[in-house]
Amino acid sequence: MNALAEAKVALAPRWRESTFMRSLGPAFHTELPPQPLPGVHWVACSEALARELGLADWLSSDEALQLLSGNATPPVGRTRASVYGGHQFGVWAGHDGRAVLRSSIREFLCSEAMHHLGVPTTRALAVTGSPQPVRRETIETAAVVTRVAPSFIRFGHFEHFAHTADDRASLQRLVDFVIDTFYPTCRDAANPTLALLDDVTRRTAELMAQWQAVGFCHGVMNNDNMSILGLTIDYGPFGFLDAFDPGHICNHSDTQGRYAYARQPQVALWNLHALAQALVPIVGTDEAALESLGDALEPYRDAFAAALHARMAAKLGLATQRDGDRELIDDFLRLMAADRTDFTITFRSLAGFDSRAGADNARVRDHFIQREAFDAWALRYATRLRAEGSSDAERGERMNRVNPKFVLRNHLAQAAIERAQRGDFDDTARLLKVLERPFDEQPEAAPYAAFPPEWAQSIEVSCSS
Repeated sequence: MNALAEAKVALAPRWRESTFMRSLGPAFHTELPPQPLPGVHWVACSEALARELGLADWLSSDEALQLLSGNATPPVGRTRASVYGGHQFGVWAGHDGRAVLRSSIREFLCSEAMHHLGVPTTRALAVTGSPQPVRRETIETAAVVTRVAPSFIRFGHFEHFAHTADDRASLQRLVDFVIDTFYPTCRDAANPTLALLDDVTRRTAELMAQWQAVGFCHGVMNNDNMSILGLTIDYGPFGFLDAFDPGHICNHSDTQGRYAYARQPQVALWNLHALAQALVPIVGTDEAALESLGDALEPYRDAFAAALHARMAAKLGLATQRDGDRELIDDFLRLMAADRTDFTITFRSLAGFDSRAGADNARVRDHFIQREAFDAWALRYATRLRAEGSSDAERGERMNRVNPKFVLRNHLAQAAIERAQRGDFDDTARLLKVLERPFDEQPEAAPYAAFPPEWAQSIEVSCSS
């Protein structure tokens, strides 16, 4: 073997075909060859994820570029498209083709941003681009995102076999596969299917609390965008809150506000009910069976409330639990909502709060219009901190580990997209590096943590975003 051949062997990853869809049978997939793209080029890569996967060297090769763009096939196995359906905006829909550069950059950046915020999510390894035109609201150029996850199984997979295919055998195989692969402890339960639903319910509740705590709006919480593993999946019209508005709607297509920020927890429960309904053919239709499905969903409200309270208490730096904490947290959020203070900046600034009696907390106070209302709350907060013997310096460090300085605001993504559309991908790479360290001060990246400009209010993201 010559030196060039040896180098290629060393560079190539160890390929192994996924057995998921093949082992479950033809009802689960369609064999579909990749559709080639002309003139492909790199747009962005996650070096951090590439290192985790052992692909850092390979990812710089032309082989990787061609494979991840659909211009080549993997050396083992066949390419397949998974079948699933789901409720879209509350209405059942069975299942478009090409992605565009705009949406692909948004998904790539947000997948990695959420991961580094500590929120369970699918990941994004790379984006490749092509000059091939794709029609959305206007003619745009094509792109491909390479996504990474333990599994992309969605609530909609189960719904497909329950609602469309009416295929109980395939539904049972899917349930068994998910239990045996991802929830093995459920196999020991009296009813493994109900145990699975209970675990998915709890994971989903925790995920919703994490979304709310970082001010994340998904924007299109259809059932086909709900992960059976409790991951954030499918980044379309997402948004991080700028001004705190519980009724914020980040999706221009969501004319009824179904997926508004404050409604996300309830929508997730609705989606879990739809998942439970899809499991009826396995669990049974008698009254006792249906009641047991309801029981498996029962932990959601308490699990969500407890998870959200714990995260919000941490955002306020509360190290212990005391009576009145929930009211203290809720009243702070009401003040923020009333004055539309910036969600990320306000919480980050709270780390510098001085709990000494009579201290000047102008750095936080200046975010609020209703100064007297803030002063009254600040007095309660300072008293609460002193009651647990809180050290301001230590508390501030803890708060800065849970209150990010940097999130993927829409205007940051839009600026990176506009430069990429002109052929300049450097801003995407720079922004990714900042988002990989969201809790660090990074003084050199201060503009990325600034208040959004006025023009950011006019940005609209829709289901094609």
